[in-house]
Amino acid sequence: MADPARARKLAVRIRQIVSAAIETQIKDPRLGMVTVTDARVTGDLREATVFYTVYGDETQIADSAAALTSATGVLRSTVGKQTGIKFVPTLTFVADIVPDTARELEEALERARHADAELARAREGAQYAGEADPYRKPAEDDDEDDDGEGTVGSDTADDSSDDPATTRSAS
Repeated sequence: MADPARARKLAVRIRQIVSAAIETQIKDPRLGMVTVTDARVTGDLREATVFYTVYGDETQIADSAAALTSATGVLRSTVGKQTGIKFVPTLTFVADIVPDTARELEEALERARHADAELARAREGAQYAGEADPYRKPAEDDDEDDDGEGTVGSDTADDSSDDPATTRSAS
């Protein structure tokens, strides 16, 4: 197994060579506006995967894929001549899905922005359904004295008639 750094360097060099060769050497009329986005080489340097994008509709993408497949031999021999390595890796062309993924993410973000704008419009004239302060507060005891001596045992009529909590505890 080769050094991973060597595989990365070879992948970068293959990407450069293939993109230049597509631009200058390949004269296939089916080939559209192809951009080589990335290249990856296996650890044993035997296979290279070249990722590309095509500007255009589905038919142009299919035509460009067919043109790249037919030009694989020419591109492989060009890579071999320019790199000078003993064994030239086989080239496999794969359409890159990164632009499609980026487009889907942009559409999802636009939908989220639209939903946020609708929510902001709905929230403009809204009011709380309950009280302004929805939290319960503990009942204040007015019976207790400041010195700590409470009316624990007293069941007077004037204390129990005003406070419903005292009425329940006295019965």
